[in-house]
Amino acid sequence: MSPPYYEQLAEWTEFVPESEIRRLLLTKVKFYFGGGKPGSLPIETFKKILYQIADELEIDGIDILNYGPTSGIASLKETLGKRVEEKDGVTLPKGKDDVLISTGSQQMLYGLLDVLLRPKDVVIMARPSYLGFVVPVTKLGGDVLTVPTDMDGLIPEYVERAIEISQRDLNRTPKAIYVVSDSDNPKGTTLPEKRRKKLFELITQHEILLIEDSAYREIQFSKIPPPIKKYDTENKWVAYLRTSSKEAAVLRLGYSILPEEIMIPMIKDKGYLDLCTSTLNQKILEIYYSKYIDQVLGANLVVYKERRDMMQKTIDDYFPSQGLRTNPTGGFFFWFQMEDGDFDSSKFLQNVAIPNDVLYVPGQAFYPIRGYSISQLDSELHGNRIKTNGMRLSFSFTTPQIISEGMERLGKLLQKET
Repeated sequence: MSPPYYEQLAEWTEFVPESEIRRLLLTKVKFYFGGGKPGSLPIETFKKILYQIADELEIDGIDILNYGPTSGIASLKETLGKRVEEKDGVTLPKGKDDVLISTGSQQMLYGLLDVLLRPKDVVIMARPSYLGFVVPVTKLGGDVLTVPTDMDGLIPEYVERAIEISQRDLNRTPKAIYVVSDSDNPKGTTLPEKRRKKLFELITQHEILLIEDSAYREIQFSKIPPPIKKYDTENKWVAYLRTSSKEAAVLRLGYSILPEEIMIPMIKDKGYLDLCTSTLNQKILEIYYSKYIDQVLGANLVVYKERRDMMQKTIDDYFPSQGLRTNPTGGFFFWFQMEDGDFDSSKFLQNVAIPNDVLYVPGQAFYPIRGYSISQLDSELHGNRIKTNGMRLSFSFTTPQIISEGMERLGKLLQKET
């Protein structure tokens, strides 16, 4: 018999499902194309940094191993702020005070929604979209409104239509728009510059916050357009989120450039979430970003590009012609979608792929569990729409040899479905 408290847990525990990706992480297969785990990390560099930190502990150990400011240590914020200014062309009117350090960018995504949302507030996002953002919107009482995407990602014309439909049918101007502008998760698409400029025009016209998640900004194999945040010279309309996990190591540290109106309540909220991000981890990454990143990141990009190229080749060689893949310029993922809309990638994973030692993430995981949508075909508000015929394929953690063998096996299995 369960104790009484178990019968009365928070309401969200009843409708928010277990993360599909975390569940699949428990599955052991030879050909793993599931979670977006970094597979090329500067280990020797971090060995040097740890030796340096060990020496510094003898001098400043009481501070390095202690609590720190909730918003992050000043020296790291200054280092990261200068890098974003110089590399991305982003304006920081208040310098390091425009930078907030978080315990991973996931904490920042959740915290932003925690600060922004009131019940039934509308948030626009791509369909499909990153599940680490999709689910918290619903959990915190907001309404997701998804719009169609193509091989270049989010389509501003549909975003504009969604704003108008939300105002007309829900009597609400959306509170925020969410976009992963560079090699997005899950599709791997990168927004063209024209679309970035149009999105910025839309948010300033309608006075909506844009949450620009640039987790894969440094993991690029060719030149890409500047971030949307570059156009926000007054630091007023775009919350710009970055993470060290892909470009450094998974030390659970994110960094963001936030408008002042959001920064103050965000620091308050973060104080209740974790008090502060690990000072030790911040010191480690301060050394990495100030001394090493530009020396070592290039070698990691060579590894990721080789894996991207191999996955692209083997998808083209072995996957059904009655399907479509994206063309990622960087990041960790491909998206493959069967032409047959009735194909169920989740059932195929369980019944066919996993028994054959292959794992990917079914596309269904990247759609809201409830909410609204618009379509290409009309200007009506529709219920939540989930497509079952897509799959996310991660190349970041797996060697080219395993990618070659695994993609050939998966492709031949898919061929039997067509």
